[in-house]
Amino acid sequence: MVNFQKLKNIILSNNSFLITTHVNPDADAIGSEIAFYQLLKTLGKKSFIVNHSETPYNLKFLDKDNVIRQFNLDDHSDLFNKVDVLVALDFNRSDRTVSLKKSFEQSKSIKICIDHHKDPEKFVDYEFIDTDYSATGDIIFSLIKETKIVPITKEIAEPIYAAIMTDTGSFRFEKTTAILHRKVAVLLEAGVNPTEIYDKIYDQSKFSKIKLLGRALESIQLIANGKIAYMIITQKDFEEFNAIESDTENFVNYNLSIENVELGLLFIELKNGFKVSFRSKGNIPVNKLAAEFGGGGHTNASGARFFEKQMNAEIIKLILSKAESYVQ
Repeated sequence: MVNFQKLKNIILSNNSFLITTHVNPDADAIGSEIAFYQLLKTLGKKSFIVNHSETPYNLKFLDKDNVIRQFNLDDHSDLFNKVDVLVALDFNRSDRTVSLKKSFEQSKSIKICIDHHKDPEKFVDYEFIDTDYSATGDIIFSLIKETKIVPITKEIAEPIYAAIMTDTGSFRFEKTTAILHRKVAVLLEAGVNPTEIYDKIYDQSKFSKIKLLGRALESIQLIANGKIAYMIITQKDFEEFNAIESDTENFVNYNLSIENVELGLLFIELKNGFKVSFRSKGNIPVNKLAAEFGGGGHTNASGARFFEKQMNAEIIKLILSKAESYVQ
């Protein structure tokens, strides 16, 4: 359970904050950052948002004030010690910050983590983590509602709605409850237009993304008597369609739309290593599968990232072999 009063006290007793999130951020990551930034702005606090990755093009509309910066060692390294508080949002392991990791870990500033994923690594001074929440944005919403630290304005409601909507699979996943819908009703009352948010995130894709999706779908293979589906995207595919890593968001879910498939995987070759996304139905714990390879996440949605490792047939075979043991 999150101690919201403790979190409120940290916010009110400090004046400057640096906010960051995980590599290749999704809408929960960016939405939570912007909502927290707007909260601090309302209180008159000084805050910065610095990320390892560039903001995906379909999420830039959330950053109306254009405050998110991509990390540059020369420009930002001193900032980690100048602010009072470092805020880690939507991740709970320091290596998820990639280029920011050293600056984050070596900083003498207060460090806090607000997150909803399992198996946190002890890398901050104060943890505000609860896996019962649907999204990190959901936690920020509850912070505001329970402590009344600031009003829920449209500027705060929109990024929170984007965070919750996407991390619940447009209100399809397990943590979509009556309580959550009542929270969302508050966001709508604050002025959120759900049609507009959905359109900007999902229905304004670049042509390159659609072409890459076609290649991913073309690559789908079935194993384990049709219970596992997997797809592969290579760097050659990215180059051919002039696509980027963030274009692959949600591709893995297409595996689960196949009849009888219980577990889906997406292998993505990166310029530096590769990553694997895992999705499952029912009680298949893909977070445990991801943990076997240094990753983590939720029971039905997890991932693992491999730095400085080449994606090849041998390691794909190894991961698929481990996956088969989860659907026996």
